[in-house]
Amino acid sequence: MRRADRLFELVQLLRQKRVVTAQELAEKMEVSTRTVYRDIRDLQASGVPIDGEAGVGYALQRGYELPPLTFNAEELDALVLGARMVSACGDRSLASAARRILTKVDAVLPEALRVLMASARLFAPPSHAPPAPSLEAIRRAITERRELSFGYTRLDGEKTVRRVYPLALYFWGRTWLLASWCCFRRDYRNFRMDRMVEVSITDVVFEESEAISFAGYLEVMRAQQSELLGEG
Repeated sequence: MRRADRLFELVQLLRQKRVVTAQELAEKMEVSTRTVYRDIRDLQASGVPIDGEAGVGYALQRGYELPPLTFNAEELDALVLGARMVSACGDRSLASAARRILTKVDAVLPEALRVLMASARLFAPPSHAPPAPSLEAIRRAITERRELSFGYTRLDGEKTVRRVYPLALYFWGRTWLLASWCCFRRDYRNFRMDRMVEVSITDVVFEESEAISFAGYLEVMRAQQSELLGEG
């Protein structure tokens, strides 16, 4: 858990009870009491009104609220719809993260905005194509700059094995598309995730460079599109 997330959760826990001990906080947050003591000191130093001391317990002064987030109605609609779309189309980890975002925002919104967000009637039904089990692994490979290996069925039915440097993911409403550098073709290629099988992350780590990069991929795709449209 990132430190900023931990501090946010700590304040939320303090808001729930009159007095809470460091041991209770540590158990709920799955950290050491030493970490709790340090985080409490940092929050107090930043102006959060926490009373108490080590070995006794801590209490957040009544009436304290985190600084309100300022959203207008359209911004709240966009936030809710975006989170619901991720929940419907993303993998299990992304869906869980989207729900946590809405919970965190709801916790710090002023009452009027909280009611407004809860009343948003914008929904994203589940996709016709459920997220591939490999989506989470591919996201991790993109973040960690790790090579991917997978079996792939081309449009003509031919089956091949590919090793690629993953650069980005696109969702087109029915399927996810992987933008990558193909180590076999030595060029940028797109792969439909619904045609990929046995996806695995290898031990090969790559670095983006002038020769291989997401910017380079975009440049090639734009050139191909212009050629198809006869704009050359």
